[in-house]
Parts: sequence; structure tokens; C-alpha cells
Amino acid sequence: MKNDHRKKTKILLVDDHPIFRKGLIHLINDEEDMYVCGESEDVFSAVQEIKKNKPDMIIVDITLKDTSGLELIKYISEHYRKLPILVISMHEETLYAERAIKAGALGYIMKQEMADNVGHAIRQVMSGNIYLSEKMNNKMLASVFTKKKTKKSEDSDIQDPSTFLTDRELEIFTLIGKGFKRKQISEKLNLNVNTVGTYREKIKEKLNLETSSEMTALAIQWVQGMKNN
Repeated sequence: MKNDHRKKTKILLVDDHPIFRKGLIHLINDEEDMYVCGESEDVFSAVQEIKKNKPDMIIVDITLKDTSGLELIKYISEHYRKLPILVISMHEETLYAERAIKAGALGYIMKQEMADNVGHAIRQVMSGNIYLSEKMNNKMLASVFTKKKTKKSEDSDIQDPSTFLTDRELEIFTLIGKGFKRKQISEKLNLNVNTVGTYREKIKEKLNLETSSEMTALAIQWVQGMKNN
């Protein structure tokens, strides 16, 4: 009976790390009511797998081989509106969960919490419910009420970078804040070094910064602040 997949939830994994995919496949296939029907490391092959395997659900990482997972989430939400999406990522939930939900995902889980929570998270998302950690739920709820209040505050002169940056720019800004250099960022995100330089210039312009040192200092301060929230 365990090998009978007819009544089980079919899940497609999209992640650019083969070792991680192998571990997650093992976790999911150990559950009685779900199994992995396919896997992919980039957006193009993910779309082909969706057409081929017709999964009931997609699990996506934020960083993929060719682009941001957020772009794949937006594509799926537009072309496969009834296909639920769960994000499992190394990226800080406080930095990316809200963006993932806005892009069309129904849940977000950190990779280090995956072993204990993945089954429950999948069932929640499959039921049409939002799955976030309690901390993130409270943060997003608080932000709703904060936006309804007056725009003036003691910190009104401090602007949140995530308000002005695109998904890819925020990803690079976050890596800068974590101490990654230009070449390291290009290797991690599979981007040309010059492309990373172009993104850095756009970030400086959007945040009204004159030097790379100012941008690095702000990025470090912001990443540290998000961790402490």
C-alpha cells in the first residue's frame, strides 16, 4: 500500500542543490499521504515538469540556478492559479516571507526547520491555508496595523530598503549585508560579475547612497536589524 501513489499528494521540488533535494525527497516520501513526483533546479525545467507530471503542489527555493524563485512563483500564480506553492529556503523568513506570499506562495519555511515541520506545512498549504512561523505571523499582522497609523514616527527618516528594491536587488543587498563580495555573489546567484556590479549601482541610486562603503554599512546594519526583530 505504501507504494500506491494514486491517493497521495504529488509534489514537485524546485531547488538548485541536489543534496538538499535528495534529503527533502526522503522526508516527504516517508509521509503516508504525499510523495515527490519530480524535481528541478531552474525555472525552465520546472515549467516542463509541471506540464509533464501535473503536480498537486510545488515546493520552491528563493535562489534557483537561473533566477529568483520569486519569479517562478509569480509565473505559476499567473499560469497555474490553483497550484499551491510552499517556499523552503535558507533565506531569513523575516526578509523574504512577505514577498513570497505577495508573489503567490501560501507558505514559507526555513530549511533548518524543515525536518520537524515540512509535513504539517505541506498539509496546511494543500488545505488552502497560509503557513508561516508564529513569529512571522505576528510580524505581518503587526505591519498591517502599523500601515494604518500615521506615517510620521521617530524613525521616519530611516527608510526600509525592501520598500524600494526589486526581488533580485534585495537578494543582492542582503548578501552584501552578510559580507559577500561581488565575485562571491556572482557565483552564488549564477550571475556575471558585471551584472552584479550593475545591480549594486541600481541599489545605490535607489537608496540615495554615494559610495559602496555607505551601501555596505547600510546593508550590514539592515540585515543585523532584521535578525534582531
